Amino acid sequence: MASNNLNKASFFSDMKKFMPLLRNLVSKDFKIKYRRSILGVAWSVLNPLFTMLVLTVVFSKLLRIDVGTDFATYYIVGASMWTFFAEATSNSLSSIISSASLIKKVYIPKYIFPIEKCLFSLVNFAFTLIAVLIVMFARGVYPTWTSLLFFVPLIYCFVFVCGVSLFLSAATVYFRDIQHLYGVLLTMLMYLTPIIYNTDSLEGHTLVLKVVNANPMTHYVKYFRDVVMNNTIPDLTENLICIAMAVGVFIIGALIFKKAQRKFILHI
Repeated sequence: MASNNLNKASFFSDMKKFMPLLRNLVSKDFKIKYRRSILGVAWSVLNPLFTMLVLTVVFSKLLRIDVGTDFATYYIVGASMWTFFAEATSNSLSSIISSASLIKKVYIPKYIFPIEKCLFSLVNFAFTLIAVLIVMFARGVYPTWTSLLFFVPLIYCFVFVCGVSLFLSAATVYFRDIQHLYGVLLTMLMYLTPIIYNTDSLEGHTLVLKVVNANPMTHYVKYFRDVVMNNTIPDLTENLICIAMAVGVFIIGALIFKKAQRKFILHI
């Protein structure tokens, strides 16, 4: 029990001590991403807008997929949460390996590096919200008071993303093939998340519906849509499901990372 309390105290002490480094790493990634870019951070707004325009034409106009509401708004609200997950976890894959030179020189808690990638993606998500608001107002879907609760599913998703990132960053140190396979897995997960369709369209496909509902990102995307565009607050059961998935994955990811990090130095 005393050991657990000591570990918790050490964790928060490390976070406080290395917070300036964390901020510098996020700032560095931000500058690198937009270096030599004429429009700079504007791309964080323009990219989701351009993607939304293309997919709206393809899926709403050509393939005539019906989501029961305005497709453009439905897509960009859901895609913003998915993009946050995909970007954070993809960037975290090589976060330990790419920081090898720093890890070998000085003591830094190794979890700082995957967590930093998650924080960097959170900053990008903030710019994506601008694109979300532009589309909502353009399509006549106006935010209501429930939109102020957007941070709730975002917190759930952030904890979940951190857990996945800790696991992936540790696993990639030992199995480099994960960097190549993860793109395929992400594509599969994207289609198992209701971004370009809604779960009502899966009625009659019981097995597929069960798999989609077992996907944590389905719950976070739905929750975000409910508070941002549907003027709805998910019930206690849905909140408990989101919390359980987030905390469960985070604990598993943290435990695996803690055990694996002891031998990082031998593999990086």
